[in-house]
Amino acid sequence: MNKQLILASKSPRRKELLAQLGYQFTCQSANIDESVHENEAPATYVERLAREKAEYIAQGQNNQALILGSDTAVIIGDKILGKPKNKQEAVDMLTALSGVKHQVVTGIAVACGNRLESLVVSTDVFFKVLSEHEIDNYWQTGEPQDKAGAYGIQGIGGQFVKQIQGSYSSVVGLPLYETAQLLTEFGLPNPVQAVK
Repeated sequence: MNKQLILASKSPRRKELLAQLGYQFTCQSANIDESVHENEAPATYVERLAREKAEYIAQGQNNQALILGSDTAVIIGDKILGKPKNKQEAVDMLTALSGVKHQVVTGIAVACGNRLESLVVSTDVFFKVLSEHEIDNYWQTGEPQDKAGAYGIQGIGGQFVKQIQGSYSSVVGLPLYETAQLLTEFGLPNPVQAVK
C-alpha cells in the first residue's frame, strides 16, 4: 500500500518545493508554539520545530501516512531573525545583514507511526551592502513582511544575495536533496527514481 504524504505546513514556498520533487501530497498546518527556548541554539530550534510540526499532524494519522515537517531560521551571529513585526524591525534586520555573511538553517523531520527522523541543513548567504534607500524601497514592495530575516531569496530580495554556499532550496524553505533522501528512507518511492 502506498503511503500518503502530508506536508505539515501551509507555506506556499514549501508546497512549491515539495511539488517540484514530483510527490503527490496534501497540506495541513500544525498549530504549535514557535517561541525560542532560553539558550536554545538556532539549529536545535529549527530541528525541534520541524519535529513538533511532524508529530502534531502525525497524532491524528494512521501508520500509512508520512508527515513532513520543516522550519527555517535566518541567523546572524547567534541571533535568530524571525519575521519582522513592523517596518523598523525589517530595517534593523536588513541593516544587520547588509554587506555580511549570515546563515540560514532549515530543519526537516519525517514522522510515521512511532518513527521520527530529522536533520538540519545550514547554508551561508552573503549579502551586498544595502543603502537606506534600497531597504526602504524593498519594504514598500511588501515582500519582507512575512519572511524570516525580512527577505525572500526567491523573490525581489534575491538581488541582494551575492553568493551562497550550500543549498538554495533550503534557504527558500525546504532542502530538496535531503528531503528526497529522508522520504526514501521511510519507503516513499521517489517519483523520478520510481519510473520504470
